[in-house]
Amino acid sequence: MKQDDLDFQREMSDVQPLFQGRDKADLSSSKPAAPSPAQIARRANAEHAVDEDNYLSDDFVELVGSHDPLEFRRDGIQIGVFDRLRHGDYMPDAQLYLVKRPLAECRRELFQFLKEGYDHGMRCVMLIHGRGKHDDSRANVLRSYVAKWLCQFEEVQAYTSAPASRGGLGTTYVMLKKSEKARARNRERQQKRRG
Repeated sequence: MKQDDLDFQREMSDVQPLFQGRDKADLSSSKPAAPSPAQIARRANAEHAVDEDNYLSDDFVELVGSHDPLEFRRDGIQIGVFDRLRHGDYMPDAQLYLVKRPLAECRRELFQFLKEGYDHGMRCVMLIHGRGKHDDSRANVLRSYVAKWLCQFEEVQAYTSAPASRGGLGTTYVMLKKSEKARARNRERQQKRRG
C-alpha cells in the first residue's frame, strides 16, 4: 500500500459517515461532532511519541536563497545517480505536501514520512514545500529548514530541487538508503536467478 493511502487511512480512522442507514442526512441542526476524549488522547499520544524520537533540529537555520536550488549528496553516491535524481528520472514512491503548514507540524510530518518511507523500502520520495519570492518569506524559511532536516536524517543519501516541469524550487526529490528489508529482498532475487 502506498504511503498516501496509509496516511489517508490513518487520518480518516475516526471519521463518522454522514449517512448511517438513512437516505438523507439531516444537516439543518447538526453541528460538527467534537472529538471524543479517547480520540484526543490517541492523537496526542501519537504526536508525543513521534516528537520524542524526532531528532530534527528546530534551532536557527541559515536561509537558503529563494532562487538557489537545494542540493546535497553524501559521499559514495555516484554523480550519474545524482544527475538522474536531479532530472526527475526516478519515479517518487510517495510525496509529502508541506505548503502553508506550521513549521512544527512540518518537522513532525517530515520525520514520520521519512522514517516510514525508509521502513517500507521506498527509495525516492518527493517533498512539496513551496518557494517564496524573497529569502525571508515563510515558504523559503520552510524550504531552508527542509534542507537542514534532510541532512540530519542519516537515511537520506541525496536530495535535489525538482526540474521546473515537476515543481522546480518548490519541490525536492529525496533519495533514501536501501532498507535492510529491501537488501534482503534483493539477495533473495539474486539467489533465485543463480539457482
